[in-house]
Amino acid sequence: MKGKKFYIETLGCQMNKLDSELIAGMLANMGYSATDYADDADLAIINTCSVRQHAELKALSKLGHLHHLRRKHGKPSTIAIIGCFAQRSPEYIRKHASYVDIICGPADLDRLPQLIEDARNEKKQIAVSDFRAIRSGRQKYPERLESLDTNRIVNKNQRQAFVRVQRGCDKFCSYCVVPYVRGPEQSRPPEKIIDEIRKLDNVGCREITLLGQTVNSYHCVENGKTVTLADLLYRVHNNCSVPRIRFVTSYPADFSTEILEAMAKLERICPYLHIPAQHGSNRILKLMNRKYSVEQYIELIDTARKIVPNISIAGDFIVGFPDETDDDHQCSLELIKRIRYKNCFIFKYSVRPGTLAEKKFSDNIPDEIKTKRFIELQELQDKIALEDNRNLIGQTLDVLVEGISKKSKTNPSPDGKVQLSARTTDDKIAVFDGTEDLIGQIVPVRIFDVSSLTLFADTV
Repeated sequence: MKGKKFYIETLGCQMNKLDSELIAGMLANMGYSATDYADDADLAIINTCSVRQHAELKALSKLGHLHHLRRKHGKPSTIAIIGCFAQRSPEYIRKHASYVDIICGPADLDRLPQLIEDARNEKKQIAVSDFRAIRSGRQKYPERLESLDTNRIVNKNQRQAFVRVQRGCDKFCSYCVVPYVRGPEQSRPPEKIIDEIRKLDNVGCREITLLGQTVNSYHCVENGKTVTLADLLYRVHNNCSVPRIRFVTSYPADFSTEILEAMAKLERICPYLHIPAQHGSNRILKLMNRKYSVEQYIELIDTARKIVPNISIAGDFIVGFPDETDDDHQCSLELIKRIRYKNCFIFKYSVRPGTLAEKKFSDNIPDEIKTKRFIELQELQDKIALEDNRNLIGQTLDVLVEGISKKSKTNPSPDGKVQLSARTTDDKIAVFDGTEDLIGQIVPVRIFDVSSLTLFADTV
């Protein structure tokens, strides 16, 4: 396949971004080179999300565009859809996008080389896993999937990287499709994780993020002893020199103080938690099948701030869940006021086929009310974040330069400098003018202005 090109577009979460990176390395091993243009590609891949209906509709639109390009230009020769939407609805995709050559779920991505070869021989390919059989014990979790991570190709210029520590989810929140499309929870062996991090460390990686659907639930039996996330943090910290180590996403009901104590003791663990509350009403949390109360959530955050005083908290909220009242919504507003998040990801409830909420509840909150409640939560969060960010004006912070900002890409500066986008240890975004050779470096900047989401800075 030497000389062939691939195009990949990623929708959704960090886990999908990691999968796309691993697939790109796999394709490079097969002799493919990357292209930014789908109509120049022999193979085009859409890596999909299924958390909300909008994400699936967007994926179908992307597929339709690829089909249009193939009819017009003859390329991409092979069209593949992978990820959560592919796992959830393979037959629907085959029916409504019959031109797609490969449909592959997240637990079968290691099979892509053979699927691509078979598709080149004009055979339509579908590869999805039977997670019900795995959960019931009738089938084992596919051990072959580990090869996708252990065989990752490390870019010699890679300065940030995701490292998977856990697959799947066993929480079954009533609104969530993840357990059905990502499968049962499985923690990767610690030695595999450390080997992967060492590869990244050896090329000068400056930041790694340990990924799991509920990462604080990580546990793996090694020589008869259980390794927890806290144990893993110590081991990662002691076996690499990477300056910044993060982990996401955490689930409130399984969070141990040992994790917080590790964060406080280990200087290179970033003081940041993404720990979704999802709602401020105990009644709605129960309907959501979230296994904690608002009071327990607040106690956890208070404990986190006591043990790690400079910790930054990010959250998720859903508005418009079935039967949500104005009083329930007010509870979410009060929780945001109480916690004072760095930022929140706020979503309008979207029915996901096959979930418990779809089977038990009617989606009975009108969209205009969902929108109104969404705006109220977002405006409150923006106000809080702006107030807290203003306290940073005049401070000097170390930031990891991630790349050129979107503004600079669209409005280049005539003096040769660009606006760079960078990240603090507690996950705040800072922008400042500088030269491209700073990308991938940790540099000090002084904050002179802020918005709710961005720190504006000068180099020191």
